[in-house]
Amino acid sequence: MAVISFANSKGGSGKTTSALLLACELANTKRVTIIDADPRHPITTWATLTGVPENLTVVTNESEKTILDEIEAAVEQSTFVIIDLEGTASRLMSYAMSQSDLVVVPAKEQQQDALAALDVIKEIHRDMKANRRDIPYAVLFTQSKVVAKSRTARFISQQFRDNPKIDTFKTEIFERDAYSAMFAVGGSIRTMSSKDVNNLDAAQRNVEAFTAEIIAKLRANREKAQQVA
Repeated sequence: MAVISFANSKGGSGKTTSALLLACELANTKRVTIIDADPRHPITTWATLTGVPENLTVVTNESEKTILDEIEAAVEQSTFVIIDLEGTASRLMSYAMSQSDLVVVPAKEQQQDALAALDVIKEIHRDMKANRRDIPYAVLFTQSKVVAKSRTARFISQQFRDNPKIDTFKTEIFERDAYSAMFAVGGSIRTMSSKDVNNLDAAQRNVEAFTAEIIAKLRANREKAQQVA
């Protein structure tokens, strides 16, 4: 069992897309619950369309008062619990992160996103002190250009990767037609046809690499916790 939260205080960071991509990919083999705690409820809307994976359950968060109960109930029925958090620092965000085995901090390779990611990291460290436990986290760059990255984008991502205190995913979520198509037509990238979206194979490989790195981080964090104990 693992609880994975996606958090960034800036809208448009790729938070919801990344969370849904992971949930759908994991649901190919495991029971997954995704808790939609974004006030806009984009994943709840997506779930009204066709093609929701059989192993995937979508729970719409009611409020900060219910999030802990929602997480507890999800843990009882699923191998993976994924939480798409609201875009502002809040008590709900703190509650969810306190229960997480990993917090993913998505960000575009832009200055505003980078600053927002740092704000979330500061919030995570405050929650660590309040809860007296380590909360593993990692920055995930999203909506990245596959080729022809700007100098600014390369500079921002390298600043994070060179910082030994901040874990950063090697995998980036690239800008792909298939990812936006999910919210328009429903389903996952595995249910789409290459006739309808561009570079579908590349999108699938990207999500597979992201999911594999998530699993690797969860295992490494678990082994580290066991050694400390």
